[in-house]
Amino acid sequence: MTTLAPIDQTALSTISAAVGAAALVTDEAELRYYSQDVYSNGPTVLAVFRPADKAMLARGIAAATAAGVMIVPRGGGMSYTGGYLAPAAGALLIDTGSMNRVLDINAEDMTVTVEAGCTWDKLHRTLKPHGLRSLAWGTLSGINATVGGGMSQNGVFWGAGGGTVVDAALSFEVVLADGTMVSTGSSFFRPFGPDVTGIFAADCGAFGVKATVTLKLVREGMAFAYGSFSFPDAAAFFGAMSAVAREGLASESFGFDPYLQAQRMKRESLTKDAKSLVNMMKAQGSAWKALKEGAKVVAAGRSFLDDVPFSLHLICEGRHQSAVDADMKAIEAIAARHGGKVIENTIPKILRANPFPPVNSMVGPDGERWVPVHGFLPHSRLVEGWNRIQELFDANRAEMEANGVAAGAMLAAVSRSTCLIEPVFFWPDALEDIHCRSLEADHLAKLSRFPANAKSRALVGRLRAEIVAIFRDLEATHLQVARTYPLAAASDPRAWDMLKALKALVDPRGLMNPGSLGL
Repeated sequence: MTTLAPIDQTALSTISAAVGAAALVTDEAELRYYSQDVYSNGPTVLAVFRPADKAMLARGIAAATAAGVMIVPRGGGMSYTGGYLAPAAGALLIDTGSMNRVLDINAEDMTVTVEAGCTWDKLHRTLKPHGLRSLAWGTLSGINATVGGGMSQNGVFWGAGGGTVVDAALSFEVVLADGTMVSTGSSFFRPFGPDVTGIFAADCGAFGVKATVTLKLVREGMAFAYGSFSFPDAAAFFGAMSAVAREGLASESFGFDPYLQAQRMKRESLTKDAKSLVNMMKAQGSAWKALKEGAKVVAAGRSFLDDVPFSLHLICEGRHQSAVDADMKAIEAIAARHGGKVIENTIPKILRANPFPPVNSMVGPDGERWVPVHGFLPHSRLVEGWNRIQELFDANRAEMEANGVAAGAMLAAVSRSTCLIEPVFFWPDALEDIHCRSLEADHLAKLSRFPANAKSRALVGRLRAEIVAIFRDLEATHLQVARTYPLAAASDPRAWDMLKALKALVDPRGLMNPGSLGL
């Protein structure tokens, strides 16, 4: 264990007296691990606090802040915007992984309450036998990502046709900086008066630490239709994806530019496809349908995207097969009007059957480092945003190639009015402990390992910052604001003053994840 300064040792003793030594991790290697996110390393934390329940969580926070120690909450550790990286050494990092119970499934009122450390994968598996799921039901990293982290950082993928994960929230129990607990509203209706739940949604832990989360439930789909389409260029792709979103035809609608889809097809082997195929076939319902769908996936192999510029993948789900088939027919007509061609629909089938796969994609297919940056734009600004980002890449092409930096993009529809553009960078660089612990061991063993590469990393950092500036100029919005996206600059000055006043009210000493959101 690292030798602590007297003031740190006194603070740690105070916290230990409140929660017990067994709830605190002080091993030096563990502290370094918990002081890094997927993209960056932060100052080393004082200790990692693993509360067993909300009462212990409240005691620990009260003891820490009384001793002047900063609080930094961490979900599943899958973020990359500095959300749980402390601004200075000596913070208490809170890992709610032991608070992972599904507390109540209320099928009559269509709600579920979980502890904040419950993963999206566990919640999905627990609800599935009941034929239920949450309204928005997690990110692709949901095998590790937690519901509490999702509510704090905000996230999007599954259920994106209806919005982001915070749109599924009804109420929270939140521990404030002084250790008091606040319940944000009704357990069955949001909002009842001003939206207090919304204040703590997407707050990146700046206002408090979530202890429990109550979510809206919907019926799991009984019928599914899948579609994949090729488009010749970005304008055609966005035109089709936006038209489908405006009509509300798909529960999931996402796609890739040529570079990223090539990377995705390099990631996994036919053996992995076969394992995914088993789950996909089980999800089809009848044995005959499973055999037919399975045969299509096997026949498609891994070459069906070889000559595809942009690919769009969609899932329709509902109660009746005739209804979802009709929706997919309408999508096919929209795609055709925008120059789209039908391709094999392997990707949406396998993803829907295996919604929370291992997080091997947090590095590149050859072991490169990986990091996204993103913006949400209205349909009317998508093509302009895309073109400006491509102009940035074109202007920096020579330097990118010289430093081994490449970029692709994931694109997705989120609700009827908004789409996501998420450029993704790959570059040769040393992997951190967080990557090595998160990847499957057999996958990690196959990867190339690169030395530390500060020059390429700095180029990625500059390009990400310039993309954020482009998005800001287009009045984009963002998830995972944390310490990366400029919330203050994007806010009405009076609204920002209101947020600062709220921060002063709930965290007068500025110890709750200071610097997050720019507060």
